[in-house]
Amino acid sequence: MALKDQIELYFNQETKTLDRTAALRVFNELKFFLNSGEVRAASKSPKSKSGWTVNDWVKKGIILGFRLGELVDYSEKEQFRFFDKNTYPLKRLTLDHNVRLVPGGSSVRDGAYLAMGVVIMPPAYVNTGAYVDEGTMIDSHALIGSCAQIGKRVHVSAACQVGGVLEPIGAMPVIIEDDVFVGGQCGVYEGTIVRKRAVLAAGVVLTGSSRVFDIPKKKIYTRTKDSPLVIPEGAVVVQGSRRLEKTFAKSNGLSVSAPIIVKYRDEKTDAATALEESLR
Repeated sequence: MALKDQIELYFNQETKTLDRTAALRVFNELKFFLNSGEVRAASKSPKSKSGWTVNDWVKKGIILGFRLGELVDYSEKEQFRFFDKNTYPLKRLTLDHNVRLVPGGSSVRDGAYLAMGVVIMPPAYVNTGAYVDEGTMIDSHALIGSCAQIGKRVHVSAACQVGGVLEPIGAMPVIIEDDVFVGGQCGVYEGTIVRKRAVLAAGVVLTGSSRVFDIPKKKIYTRTKDSPLVIPEGAVVVQGSRRLEKTFAKSNGLSVSAPIIVKYRDEKTDAATALEESLR
């Protein structure tokens, strides 16, 4: 039976009555392929409107691991106490992974994929099911959520929050494509897709309910029933605001934040966001 079918089988059974030994064996096989990057929570799909498709069986397998896990004491010393499910220890990294994990409190959970050349500055956190591709830098105080998909040569700046989306199972995880620059204190949540070479200026927040205003193209981008919010390739996004027009809001001069595409990437933008290979 294929791994996918085995995951579906055990996911649909009650935890108290399933064959725990067999289910753990299947889960650990899934985790092996997640760690190696051979299985992903979302995959590129030219047939999909968004260009990506959700592998919901993978998310089911990750959730199955939480159901099967037991809380254990992972404490190293008396002053360094922590407790977690025994199915999700820290990822076992070695020099052969060619990942630079700088000391200072960062954690990578088992089941996350880190490609060669990834740099993680402290403190940062990469959750299980995440996929981080070659040459990407995850800066200090940054979070890569469960199942988030991060492309090649992405810079996730300090204090960024990249949500994952493990639940609902069928929901698209956050996807940041190749060569994207994510500025400091950005938040990308609820299955947003950021196309390659886009630039998110510091403080930009993108959620499933965001309305993104494209000034150069005179368009408004939103999430639809059939597609998540998608930031176009090469877009330069800043956090702006828009006035509220209803009577009470208007009379009180109220406005809400609004991501705005002010231009598309050019030579000046490339120079401002260029990655320094020496740091990698």
